[in-house]
Amino acid sequence: MIWAILIVLVLMLATSLAIRHGFYHNSLMRVFFVLVLCGLLPLLLQVAVAWPLGEAAGWIAASLWWALTVYGAIFGWRHIVVRTAECASELLPEEFDGYRILQLSDIHIGTFSRSPGVIKKMVDMALGQHADLIVFTGDLVNVSASEVIPFTHELARLSAPDGIYSVMGNHDYCEYGKDAAAGKVARTGESAAHRNQRILEYMEQKAGWRLLMNQHTLIERRGASIALIGVENISKPPFPEYGNLPKAMEGLPRGMFKILLSHDPSHWRRGVLHATDIALTLSGHTHAGQLKVGRFSPAKWAYHEWGGKYTEDGAMLYVSLGIGGTMPFRIGAWPEINVITLRRKRDMGCD
Repeated sequence: MIWAILIVLVLMLATSLAIRHGFYHNSLMRVFFVLVLCGLLPLLLQVAVAWPLGEAAGWIAASLWWALTVYGAIFGWRHIVVRTAECASELLPEEFDGYRILQLSDIHIGTFSRSPGVIKKMVDMALGQHADLIVFTGDLVNVSASEVIPFTHELARLSAPDGIYSVMGNHDYCEYGKDAAAGKVARTGESAAHRNQRILEYMEQKAGWRLLMNQHTLIERRGASIALIGVENISKPPFPEYGNLPKAMEGLPRGMFKILLSHDPSHWRRGVLHATDIALTLSGHTHAGQLKVGRFSPAKWAYHEWGGKYTEDGAMLYVSLGIGGTMPFRIGAWPEINVITLRRKRDMGCD
């Protein structure tokens, strides 16, 4: 058993090193995921249970884990739920009390190429929430803008009175595909990754989404306004960092209710909290590791804030677990649509 665990660990290390050195990222990520789910975790579980209860009990526990993994790979990644939260702030104008924001994140739409009905279900469920505003917090694709083509009609069905706004996630820079990893360049001198980015921006625009690239816009209601800010991806290595929050906030007055769309939740603690007066930040990226039991997820080993609602110093962060992933699998961390209701309150801060 020890030898089996060591072999899996060596394969995981080799895969991780290959990813860090720019080899075909998406396929290797799937290999790494399978090694963890179907190799390392059940083997460790077998050892942990066998130690006090015997070899047979250990293999029963491992078999139950494998059965759960099969469920997550067949059904779990299609089980979309709606989760709600409230953000109450003194900065919010009375006119926006009860304002509903629907957040979508991390669709990774190429993963649904053989299950298009899941995207239709997502759109139907989103429209059924009757939100005032829809926002998307990054990672529309896995590796290529072409993944969106079969779903353009479905994405264009999304609508809200105050529009649909989006930001880029690390996958949306299309740097993980074979051509991008190989450094291929078109005759025009444009890299494969940059060409994909331009096409993806065009497709989002065609679907009626407005992509905020280190920009802000104002949402108005009966003479009052709030600010919606969108930054490009701001992450810790090995993920790319292109965002510029000061640029995105240029011209906005202090004391105005501000909402920030930033794909990676680690940006909140590193550059938003205690550094700005942004009341509400919406993020995604973690997927909660696509595995969650109660409030535990392996994502907590990598991210201080990895899923749900967090408040500190009068500010709120909401981390969506997203819809998809490069790997079609979820247990507990079900695909989710998030609805955040804004509330006006007398005391400063979000609850």
